[in-house]
Amino acid sequence: MLKYVLMAGAGGLGALARYSLGGLVHRFVTQSFPWGTALVNITGCLLFGFIWSWAENRLFFTADHRMIVLTGFMGSFTTFSTFIFESQMLIRDNQWMAALLNLLGQNLLGLVALFAGIALAKNL
Repeated sequence: MLKYVLMAGAGGLGALARYSLGGLVHRFVTQSFPWGTALVNITGCLLFGFIWSWAENRLFFTADHRMIVLTGFMGSFTTFSTFIFESQMLIRDNQWMAALLNLLGQNLLGLVALFAGIALAKNL
């Protein structure tokens, strides 16, 4: 039970970090492009890759620790990092078509779903 409480707490910290970093960026750069979101997503991928690789060879960093940090904090900081990590795993395993389908499919279907949600809300 404690690991779930810790994961939720890490998720809260990840959300605060995402909001803070995104807000900080938008205070200094133009709003014509979502630079804050881009920085959060790219930074999230860098951190996710680093933490996952670093933790893989550390005996004291258990599966529960990875769940708390990667699923809790990083999952809340950016789900993009998980999406990219899973795509990398498919590429690593030479599942190129699955990786391409994942990368293109989630982006295209996500955009279509967003437009559908907007249209549904406007018609209520």
